[in-house]
Amino acid sequence: MENASMSQASPSTTAAENDAPLSGGMLWLAAIILAAANFIAVLNMTIANVAVPNIAGSLGATVSQGTWVITSYAVGEAITVPLTGWLSARYGAVRVFVWAMVFFGIFSLVSGLANSLGLLVVARIFQGFSGGPLMPLSQTLLMRIFPKEKAAAALGLWSMTTLVAPVLGPILGGYFCDEYSWSWIFYINLPIAFLGGFFAWQLLKRYSEPLIRNPIDRVGLVLLVIWVAALQLILDEGKNLDWFASGKIVALAIIAAIAFAAFIIWELYEEHPVVDLKVFRHRGFTASVLTISLAFAAFFGVSVLTPLWLQNFMGYTATQAGLATAGTGLAAFFVAPLVAQLTTRIDARKLVFGGVIWLGIDTLWRTVATTDMTFWNIAVPLVFLGFGLPFFFIPTTGLALASVEEREMDSAAGLMNFLRTLSGAFATSIVTTTWANQITRNHAELVGLADSDRSVRTMLENSGAPGDAVNQVIDYIITGQSVMLATNQLMWAIGIAFFIAASVIWIAPKPSRVVDPSAGGH
Repeated sequence: MENASMSQASPSTTAAENDAPLSGGMLWLAAIILAAANFIAVLNMTIANVAVPNIAGSLGATVSQGTWVITSYAVGEAITVPLTGWLSARYGAVRVFVWAMVFFGIFSLVSGLANSLGLLVVARIFQGFSGGPLMPLSQTLLMRIFPKEKAAAALGLWSMTTLVAPVLGPILGGYFCDEYSWSWIFYINLPIAFLGGFFAWQLLKRYSEPLIRNPIDRVGLVLLVIWVAALQLILDEGKNLDWFASGKIVALAIIAAIAFAAFIIWELYEEHPVVDLKVFRHRGFTASVLTISLAFAAFFGVSVLTPLWLQNFMGYTATQAGLATAGTGLAAFFVAPLVAQLTTRIDARKLVFGGVIWLGIDTLWRTVATTDMTFWNIAVPLVFLGFGLPFFFIPTTGLALASVEEREMDSAAGLMNFLRTLSGAFATSIVTTTWANQITRNHAELVGLADSDRSVRTMLENSGAPGDAVNQVIDYIITGQSVMLATNQLMWAIGIAFFIAASVIWIAPKPSRVVDPSAGGH
């Protein structure tokens, strides 16, 4: 990353660089680059989800083997996100960010060119390693380069990429697979990664800081890799292996639990920990991160469930499903500047509470969905969902980072992004498993209730339909209603989860300051 001579930059050189901050168009160009880096890192969490059958088919693998394309990226990213603070202190935040961008582009290219599943999985692991630091560093660097009066607007831009990217991922993935080939879901990263890396260095190198060459916490690093990898494998493979009915899942759970407990104990007492857990001593940070994790899990649950329902049971194509859900991102994008301004004048806790309550009410609105809904019946509530997202995410993020000391900011951002990502993984597993189980349960109940007077069967038989066709039609009707009931039932649960998340923010003390973006991140 960086040689010894780089770490010993003279005070006069460092001062000269920091005395000439970016301004005007260059400042916003840097902001767009940083937000774009975060966008591609988050996008790649979901863009391959709908492409697994295409990838598996073209590489001679089964669909279950193809899911490792998703798992491998998630594991790699989950390992490096919490390491961001340590990497930044040791090698410099700007250099880590730039090299992460470059390597993200390289391994995206390798992924697109892969001619075997093994090579693709390895490339995705390293793509995840590279993408991990991009999320927290894009956030803290934005706050470092922007003057205080503009920091909220910059944070709003970053927040929107975080919220919109996972929604757009399956849409873009489906479009590229339908119109071109699965390789393009990786090639799309190349111009952003390579051009972004080049311009990021040119624009941001003046913000480099003196380095801290602490010893490497090898034990903490190994324990982190073990428990994060085991937990991610449980979340990704649990549904396919019937969770704890599988010996493999039980073994992974034991490994994850033991390694996690050992990791916590070791890191709390290690002089130079690889992950600084002491940031959780700040009540405002802990409450904000808990709120973010709970509310993002609920939001991610909605984001995962909606396209699954639309594409698998409502007859929507990936493009049509994307258009139906696009209103969420558009509404959030236009509301974000307003929220960014409000954060400087109103108690952040009030904005967060109101925003998350709004998300809960909107989700409960969707519990009356039917199989006869039109496109706009589906799209309008999703537009209103987007109005609430900036009120939740922007002030919560700002409150979390304002609650820690300036030198802890990179570590805090890394942990916050790690727990947010992990909450999304938990939500995906819980929602997909619960939805499938609830569909089965509803189907079993409806079979005994549907057409009890045999009027539908009689009508179909009188129309000349053979017995097998009659059974298939009735089963199709029952399945459709079972899915609709399961979807509405889950929306009820998610709506309540939003209300719980909203109440958690009041654990945080009233903010006494806003984040000073001119201060260093470590």
